[in-house]
Amino acid sequence: MQSQELAAMIDHTLLKPETTMKQVADLCDEAIAHHFAAVCVSSIHAGVAARKILMHTTTKTRSCSVVGFPSGALTRGIKAAEAVEAESLGINEIDMVIDLGGLFAYGGQAVYEDVKYVRKSLPDRVVLKAIIESAALNDVQIVEACRGAVDGGANFVKTSTGFHPSGGATRDAVSLMRASVPDSVGVKASGGIRTLSDALGMIEAGANRIGTSAGIAILAELN
Repeated sequence: MQSQELAAMIDHTLLKPETTMKQVADLCDEAIAHHFAAVCVSSIHAGVAARKILMHTTTKTRSCSVVGFPSGALTRGIKAAEAVEAESLGINEIDMVIDLGGLFAYGGQAVYEDVKYVRKSLPDRVVLKAIIESAALNDVQIVEACRGAVDGGANFVKTSTGFHPSGGATRDAVSLMRASVPDSVGVKASGGIRTLSDALGMIEAGANRIGTSAGIAILAELN
């Protein structure tokens, strides 16, 4: 795989709660310089990231904000409001955490309703990714979560927040997620992806996007 091809699959991510606006601005500069797919930040930094990306009119790098992060245990109305505010600030992509408790109690229908509520609040041009926290789920729940997310209008299903104690992305989970959604829906692997081997393994398993804070190191390893 060529460096440019891999870079175009990476969401350059910084979601630590102590992150500063200066660090977000630097993250955007790095993403643009390396031609990453997107920058992914907390919603409090959505405006900074969107403005920084928009200043570079020729870049293909997009801005992404997380919603309901990291627990997903928020009402649909709050998630939708967070997503709407981020989009109003210029964000191109939203990574929302599903209601895990709802999934456990009611199956994929709860995911469908959660995702659909947020999807309906956003313009079609905004890419919506549903974070299912795959390491906390069994195979049946992964399939139910993916199908509910797709039916609700998600453009991607995403493995993990990287903050759940159960862990992050695995090749097996990515492979199952890829098999559970149509080809038109993307799969984003995120959580614990720190090396070139990690990233390539997720891509081989079926991931279209890689969420990582180690994107620059991964490209350096490839080169």
